[in-house]
Amino acid sequence: MNTNLAVFEEYQIRRVYDEKTETWFFSVVDIIQVLIQQPDFQAARNYWKVLKNRLAKEGSESVTKCNQLKLEAADGKKYLTDVANAETLLRLIQSVPSPKAEPIKLWLAKVGYERMQEMADPERSLDRARETWQKHGRSEKWIQQRMMGQETRNKLTDYWKKHDIKEGEEFAILTNIIHQEWSGVSVREHKNIKGLQAQNLRDHMSDAELIFTALAELSTRQIAESVDATGMKENKAAGKKGGRIAKKARLELEQKTGKSVITAANFLPPNHQKQIESTADKKKQA
Repeated sequence: MNTNLAVFEEYQIRRVYDEKTETWFFSVVDIIQVLIQQPDFQAARNYWKVLKNRLAKEGSESVTKCNQLKLEAADGKKYLTDVANAETLLRLIQSVPSPKAEPIKLWLAKVGYERMQEMADPERSLDRARETWQKHGRSEKWIQQRMMGQETRNKLTDYWKKHDIKEGEEFAILTNIIHQEWSGVSVREHKNIKGLQAQNLRDHMSDAELIFTALAELSTRQIAESVDATGMKENKAAGKKGGRIAKKARLELEQKTGKSVITAANFLPPNHQKQIESTADKKKQA
């Protein structure tokens, strides 16, 4: 099975593609989070738990047709997660009163067709990503940096795959090591600074953050290649060295400009940002 992420508005939806059945399976709780417009992931999980129990008591086939697969969570680890295909989700959506019901139905209906297009022509996925970023108001300069960074990232993960690094948890551990070294904060801490939860951190980075991330990952790969780093121990060492190269450049730039490269700026829509700030305020009061 191939894993992937899809974006609906500003929400990331985890999904898995089963090559044998040519079917997408989506994280149910991610879809629920969109429907109830809830920035707090835990609140969406609780909503789904209650809804799932109610539907099960009613004898709904939608619940029985949900499977469980391991999907990557915000902490980089993989956990068993309720997933369902588009057909089952379309039925579940009917149980959730939401103004996003129709838009998400249309979005789900498009997914299968888009996947077939992308398998026939991989460039379509890049074109679609560019179109999405343009619709969200990203500048051409930012889009170029984002795509360059993704290419750099892909080359690094390709190297890891060929040198005894497992996708999922081990990828996440190495990514965090590199990020911590160059930025001084973990991936989770960086997301917290920006007020992000399930969103992709790289989609909310500034030009400078994207450049330094790419520099750290490029340096890591080239160092790893120079010593033929294999396994976690050797690739951790390469990650730390690669991250430190970008850290040195970051500190020098910050000294010259007097500004921090790590910024709280994000591309969240105003309403979504207000929801997050409101949630944060409630937690502080509690």
